[in-house]
Amino acid sequence: MPDAILAVCPKCLALNRVLPGRLDSGPVCGKCRTLLLSPHPVVLTAANFDVFTAKSGLPVLVDFWAPWCAPCRSMAPAFEQAAAMLHPRVILAKCDTQEEQGIASRFGIQSIPTLLLFQGGREKARASGARSAADIVAWARQQL
Repeated sequence: MPDAILAVCPKCLALNRVLPGRLDSGPVCGKCRTLLLSPHPVVLTAANFDVFTAKSGLPVLVDFWAPWCAPCRSMAPAFEQAAAMLHPRVILAKCDTQEEQGIASRFGIQSIPTLLLFQGGREKARASGARSAADIVAWARQQL
């Protein structure tokens, strides 16, 4: 499948090939049958961060946040709405910097919330500060 896009299974981390025309049809993992592309953010940890950001054929927009951060908590519903609005062309994910300090350090996260957009396994863009759903979607589309 030369035109297939790689999609990472959020449950078993298996790589699945999906034709671009089938992204909207709710493709499931060939290994565990889990829905591959959810309209909700994926939780990223040390166990799955690199697989999602490096192997996904779709852009991955990561919200670096912490539970004690008031702006992060206030932006959470907007990020959830943005996930539904960008679905299935962009994968939205959340990384708790309190739990995943190594990842936050690796990417030089100094203020939260911070959005990092990954494409082709590399960081393409970043933005700090709380945003509305419309602002998140507009920023992501502008970067792509």
